[in-house]
Parts: sequence; structure tokens; C-alpha cells
Amino acid sequence: MEQKSLATKKLFTNQDLFKLFLPVIIEQFLEYLVGLVDSIMVAHVGESAVSGVSLVDFVMALLISIFAALSTGGAVIAGQYMGKKQMEESREAANQLVWFSGAISVIIMVIIYLGKPLILNGLFGQITDEVRRDANIYLMITAVSIPFLALYNAVAAIFRTMGNSKLPMKIMLAMNIAHAVGNAILIYGFHFGVEGVAIPTLISRIAAAVIIITLALNQKQSIYIKKNLKHKFNWSMIKRILSIGVPYGLENGLFYLGRIIVLSLVATFGTAAIAANAVSGTINMFAVMPGMAIGLGLTVVIARCVGAGDYEQAKYYTKKVMGIVYVAHVLSCALLLALLPVILHVYGLSEAATSLTTKIVWYHAAFTVAIWPLAYTLPVTFRASGDAKLPMTVGIMTMFFCRIALAYVLSIYFNMGMFGTWVAMFIDWIVKAIIFVYRYISEKWTKFRAI
Repeated sequence: MEQKSLATKKLFTNQDLFKLFLPVIIEQFLEYLVGLVDSIMVAHVGESAVSGVSLVDFVMALLISIFAALSTGGAVIAGQYMGKKQMEESREAANQLVWFSGAISVIIMVIIYLGKPLILNGLFGQITDEVRRDANIYLMITAVSIPFLALYNAVAAIFRTMGNSKLPMKIMLAMNIAHAVGNAILIYGFHFGVEGVAIPTLISRIAAAVIIITLALNQKQSIYIKKNLKHKFNWSMIKRILSIGVPYGLENGLFYLGRIIVLSLVATFGTAAIAANAVSGTINMFAVMPGMAIGLGLTVVIARCVGAGDYEQAKYYTKKVMGIVYVAHVLSCALLLALLPVILHVYGLSEAATSLTTKIVWYHAAFTVAIWPLAYTLPVTFRASGDAKLPMTVGIMTMFFCRIALAYVLSIYFNMGMFGTWVAMFIDWIVKAIIFVYRYISEKWTKFRAI
């Protein structure tokens, strides 16, 4: 009987889900692909350029993850109000998200510039003068894009909340093509150094933000940005957004800290291990990319269901989307494994690094198909319902005790070498999956209220 009632009053049809998920998957794929092409182009400039750009990009990836977390908070609150049919409040949440993201990102940009010596000399550790010079040039240019990155993330989240994920995809497609063409012209045509990578990056981010904000000003949409430069911060609304965004942002930020610590351990196992770890990381991102992208769409779906007070539909869509992620991961992993020999041939690694990379990618594919959705798709439902602190607490605890502590134990004391750091990550997934499945079954996540 319950299934019948769901069938007659579904908030999202299969077509709605398809329209929501597919563009986000394409958008994420393009982002990773352009990153890959970027790294190949930078390699043409020289090794110091590759190192300098990759170090700064790591800092930028951390900032992007924080902005994405803040945007998720805004999407959850706006989505829940939308589910309650309180459109004025939904628009207010969207406007507060955009203004607050812009203000915070300007402050972060200023801190980055003021703290540049600390970043280049402290955070990056012992690097050569050439790498430091290239990192400095790249940071000086791309740091200007920080507010535009934040604004793009915020407004893209608003469009997804309305169910329009196709628009951010189209903008990302256009900007990524322009970005790649710009890189090619400046690096191969004008023989620029690191500036040839930095300038197109900055221009494409500014353009993406300007385009998406301009489109968000259209008042014919259900959610739009108000055409008014005088803004009054609504702190009670911002507090609601931050109740989701801060725990998720903290979780993301500490995740990157954990990666830095593990990378310092990997570096002790030699060049082949470092190369295998880097290449495996790049390849494996494509394996989990569908799940990560679908998670952005699931946030919208669950927030609407919870806003409407319909937890039966929230549970229905959680199970349905989990099934979609499992199927997507089977396909993405099968494709990656089929193409793996070709990919490794292009990289041209040593025999030792190739063997280790192959081993990691195969194990990663197995755990991606079996465990990843339970560890990473399930907590999306919790955050979208307002239960954001549990995923944060679990994420932080498993990072310290599994990803870091176990990585040292397995790599050094059990003589597993660099592969031990990946095994520690798989155990992290298993522990998360067990806790999140228990939390889901207990239905404690249904007792939280974000609005």
C-alpha cells in the first residue's frame, strides 16, 4: 500500500532524476578531464612548473571543498523550504548563501595573499627555488579567482536546488573548453611559463561566475538572486546554512590535512611509490566520480522530501539512488579496468610503478563497487535532513584512526609499503559503511530539523 501511495505522489519522476544526475556527472567528468589535460600541458613547461602548480592546486582544492560544503548547506536549507512550499524563505536562503559566500571568500583571498610566505615556505616544506618561484607566480595570479570560485559554487548549487543541473554543466563545458584552448595558445603558441596556465584559469573562473550570476538574476525562476547591491545579512538564516555547511566543511578540510600527512609517509617509500600513488589517485578519481556527482543531486532530492515532511519518500529515494550509484560504479570501474593498460602506457611509468599502480587500481575498483556508496552516498541523506554532525564526527575519527594511524601500522610494521596506505583507506570505508548503515536503519536522522 505504501509503495502505491509513493507511486502516485512522487516528488521526483525517473525523468526528473535523470535530468538532475546526468548533467552533474558530465560536469564533474569534464572538470577532472580538464585537470588531466592541464597537467599534461604544464609538463611541457618543465618539472618545476608541474610541482609548483600541483602544490598551489592542492590549496585551491581545499578551498573549493570548503566552498562546496557551504553551498551544500545553502542547497539543503533552500531545498527544504522549497519542499515546504515556502518560496520566499527559499529565495532568502539563496540570497544569503551568495552574499555570505562572497564575503567569506574575499576574506580568505586576503588571508592567502598575506600568508603567502607561510604557504610557500611552511606548508610546502623543503622545495627548490625554481618550484617556489613557479608556485609563487601561479598563486599570485590564481588567488584572485577565489571569490569567483565561491560565487560560482553557491549559484550552481541554487540552480541544482531548482532541479536545473543542466545550466551549470553547460557553463562548465564552455569554460573548460576556453580554459584548455587558452592554455594551449599561451603555452604552445606564445611559449609562456606558469603564467600560461594561471591566466586562462583565472579568466575562465571569472567568466563562469559572471555568467551564472547574470542568469540567476532572472526573476521568472522559482529561486533568483535579488538585483540589489544593498544587502542586509540575515544571521538566523546564515546560522541554519552554517549548521550544515560548517560540519561538512570541517570534515572536508581535515580530510585534506590527512592526505598531506599520508603523502609525507608515501614519500619515504621512494620514487616508484610516489609515482604509483599519484597516478593511482588520478585514475581512481574517475572510478568514484559518478557517485560524487550523484551525491550533489541526492542532496536536492532529500532536502525537498524532508522539507515536505515526507520521510517515506526520503527513504525511498535514498535506496533508489544508492542502487543507481552501484550500477554507475560497476560501469565506471569496468571501463577503467578495460582501459588501464592503455592509460599506464601513456604515463610511461617504470615497471615497479606500473605494477604497483595496477594492483592499487584493481583493489580500489573492488571496494568502490562493494563499499563506497555505503560510506559516501548514505551520509548525503543525513546532511540533507539536517543530521550533519554525525558524518563529520565519523569522518574525522576514521581519518585519524584508520587513514593515518593504520596507514603507518600497515605500511611500516606490517611491511606493506605504500600499498598499506591504500589498505588503510579501504578499512576507513568499511568502518564508515558499518556506522552509517546502522544510523540509517535506526532512523535517528529523521529526528533532525534544519529549518
